[in-house]
Amino acid sequence: MADEWKAPESQESQEPDDREERKGWKLLEKTLLAGVQEQRRARRWGIFFKLLTFVYLFGILALFLPFMDVDKAASRSGSHTALIEVRGMIADQEPASADNLISSLREAFKDSGTRAVLMRINSPGGSPVQSGYVYDEIRRLRAEYPAIKLYAVITDLGASGAYYIASAADQIYADKSSLVGSIGVTAAGYGFVGAMEKLGVERRTYTAGEHKAFLDPFQPQKPDETAFWQGVLETTHRQFIASVKQGRGERLKDKEHPELFSGLVWSGEQALDLGLVDGLGSAGYVAREVVGEKNLVDFTVQESPFDRFSKRLGASVAERLAMWMGFQGPALR
Repeated sequence: MADEWKAPESQESQEPDDREERKGWKLLEKTLLAGVQEQRRARRWGIFFKLLTFVYLFGILALFLPFMDVDKAASRSGSHTALIEVRGMIADQEPASADNLISSLREAFKDSGTRAVLMRINSPGGSPVQSGYVYDEIRRLRAEYPAIKLYAVITDLGASGAYYIASAADQIYADKSSLVGSIGVTAAGYGFVGAMEKLGVERRTYTAGEHKAFLDPFQPQKPDETAFWQGVLETTHRQFIASVKQGRGERLKDKEHPELFSGLVWSGEQALDLGLVDGLGSAGYVAREVVGEKNLVDFTVQESPFDRFSKRLGASVAERLAMWMGFQGPALR
C-alpha cells in the first residue's frame, strides 16, 4: 500500500498562533509594568505620609514649647534658692562645661527672686582650664551681687577641678562620708617601646622641632623632656593651690599641712577638721536652715525636649541617608 501523502501546514495556519503568543507576552509585560508602577506609587505615598508625620510632630512640639517656657518662668517667680548641678566630668562639650555652668550662674544671680545660689557638686574634676573659667566667674558674680551668697554642696564626690570650683563659694558643705579634695594635677599615658621591640616594629616619626613628639608613647622617654613635663604639672599645681588658698582664706586650719595639697582625698568629716568645708549637710538642709528659703529652683542649663528630639531625629535621618547612599562605617559588635 502506498504511503499517504500529507501536505505541510500552510503559512496562514501558523500566523494566528504567533499573534496569540505575542499578545500573551504583551499582556504579561503590561501586568509587570503595572505592578512596578503601583510599587513606586505606594513608596511615594509612604514617604509622603512619613514626612507628614514628622511635620505633625514638629508642629506639636512647637506648640508646646512656649507653654514649657511659661511653666519654667512661673516656677522661678517668687523667692527661691537657685540650684545649679555640677555633675560629671568638667570639660568642654560636657554637661558640666564652663560655658554651661557660667550661663547657669549668670541666670541664677540676675534673677530677681534669687535669695542665694547653691551649686550641688558630684564630680571627679576635669580640665583645669574649664574649672579656672568657672572659678573666676564665681568670684566676679559674687562681687557684682554682694547680697547673694553662693554655697557649694558636695554630695558623693567633689575632687580636683570640682573642689577648685567649690573653693570660690562663700561656704562649702558636704556629707560626712563625701570624698573631698584631691588638690593635685595628673597626666597619664602608656609606653609601648618594649612591646614594639619584642614585636619587631619600628616607629618612624618625622617632626620639625626637637621636642615636638616628646609625649609619643612609642618612643623612649628622655630625661630632659620628662623634667620639662613635670615642671608644667607643678606650675599648674601651684596655680591650683593659690586659688584654693585665695578662696578659702583663713578657713584652712593648717595651710602648711604636709598632705593637704598632695592629691589625697578626705571624707567630709575629715575635710571639716582641715577647713576644706564649712559644715555638714545636704542641699535641702542648706536651703532650709542656712539660706532660709527651702524652695529650690533649678537653673542648670539643659537641652530642651525639642533639641533632644531634633538631635535624635537628625542622627536617624543621617544614618538612613548614609545607608541609602551606600556609605556604611565600622560598627562595634
